Amino acid sequence: MTILAVHNRYRYRGGEDLLFDAECALLEERGHRVIRYVEDNARIASMGAARLLSATLWNRQAYRELRALIAQERPSLVHFHNTFPLLSAAALAAARDAGVPVVETLHNFRLVCVNGLLLRRGSPCEKCVGRRLPWPGVWHACYRRSRAASLWAALSLAARRLMGPWHDGVEAYIVVSRFARTVFQRAGFPERKLMLKPNFVHPDPGLGHGSGGYALYAGRLSEEKGVLVLVEAWKKLGGRTKLVIAGEGPLADRLREMASGQPIELVGARPRAEVFELLRRAAFLVAPSLCYEGCPLVVLEAFAAGTPVVASDRGGLAELVIPGQTGWLAPAGDAEALAAVLDAALTQSGLRTEMRRLARRQYEENYTAEANYRRLVEIYHRAAARG
Repeated sequence: MTILAVHNRYRYRGGEDLLFDAECALLEERGHRVIRYVEDNARIASMGAARLLSATLWNRQAYRELRALIAQERPSLVHFHNTFPLLSAAALAAARDAGVPVVETLHNFRLVCVNGLLLRRGSPCEKCVGRRLPWPGVWHACYRRSRAASLWAALSLAARRLMGPWHDGVEAYIVVSRFARTVFQRAGFPERKLMLKPNFVHPDPGLGHGSGGYALYAGRLSEEKGVLVLVEAWKKLGGRTKLVIAGEGPLADRLREMASGQPIELVGARPRAEVFELLRRAAFLVAPSLCYEGCPLVVLEAFAAGTPVVASDRGGLAELVIPGQTGWLAPAGDAEALAAVLDAALTQSGLRTEMRRLARRQYEENYTAEANYRRLVEIYHRAAARG
């Protein structure tokens, strides 16, 4: 099978970028031919406002290039990951107009929310779910806390809606959690086209033993990830052990100020191999997100390393982490409550040992490369048959 894989990379490399690369590599390892068409948000810095707006609303160059690539390579299907902001709806139109079956992974909630997070001022918000256009998100300045930027994001969605219903030309949408599937169902996406396939970890980082004794946060340093709440909670523990924070993002400088004099170490963005080593040696991972997560890659990586997880009780995280078996759940955004759960996690060393075994089993049963490949190819065949 020949797959044309399309993705718009993010400025800060994160889970979606890693998963795009891993999925393409996995398909190639299994004998498929994969053609990549990739845009990168690093280009935004060199683009003027008018050019950026034009590309976001309808990227003519992307349309032409994809039509030519499809004609030349004749793929069995086109698999879209992220198209915001630079690829735009024009990329999907190119595949639809060429008559090629389309699969799209809904890594986030961008198609129903201008910021893609269903989050407003630190709390869940679903005011735009089910609306033809997300005008409440513009009014509340949900994207980058700017009405102008939010309007820009909303117009990119409007351009896609002008193509027809969300499902027009898309044979299968991949959702990464049951929670996400219910959100998109409420938004009007056809249930028969919403196909559940969680994320996966490849390569296998290997089982660790938690010998480092520290807690670990690994991910983007941004408000929606709850890392500010985590630092506030950690301060309440009286310096019992170290918190390691790995990652980069807009809150990096503020976090360094908050961590001054505390047993908190910010190590910056690390290569994936080093993140795996940090996970293997960690007593537990903390995923304190304020937003509705889908199926965070770092949580699956923790399970693969046998590392239990302290997570927020929102969205996909509440599906992944089984309290008392693979970790603990804490109320999102509540530093006091999170501190209490962290205290329990630090105290229950015997339970953590049993959790390591159960976390690894969760990975082996659900989140391996082989499990992902079987489900992905099943979805591809169903999409191709429909197309």
